[in-house]
Amino acid sequence: MALTNEHPGEQAAPSPIKLIGIRDTPLSVDEVFTALGDEAAGGISLFLGTVRNHDGGADVDALGYSCHPSAADEMRRVAEKVVAEYPVRALAAVHRVGDLAVGDLAVVVGVSCPHRAEAFEACRKLIDDIKHEVPVWKHQRFSDGTEEWVGAC
Repeated sequence: MALTNEHPGEQAAPSPIKLIGIRDTPLSVDEVFTALGDEAAGGISLFLGTVRNHDGGADVDALGYSCHPSAADEMRRVAEKVVAEYPVRALAAVHRVGDLAVGDLAVVVGVSCPHRAEAFEACRKLIDDIKHEVPVWKHQRFSDGTEEWVGAC
């Protein structure tokens, strides 16, 4: 039996964007994973961004994220571009704002697609475009007492 892309499960879902959010509370991997469930998906790809203890050769003690009021709308715009390019069955993305400690989750994104390769590619595009296009800014506090603002876009 020949495989074709004619089966509905091989196509993008009609409304694949299941969860988009900017949160000032801890993020849940389970919430994002649950949002990605789809019986036609053979691949689910998740990306978890965490606060690391260093940047640019300096020790990071903590950081804070802030965002423009349009950040959730911009995240949805990025998600819409991803679902237009890949056969996404479900997509979810949440970003944290506020003060975070080393090890905290800063962003959780994921997609489900009919196959693993497209799930990996779509998830990578999603997180890369969020980092480059969504107006979220990081305020890093270093161990030596200095600090730095880093713009996401």
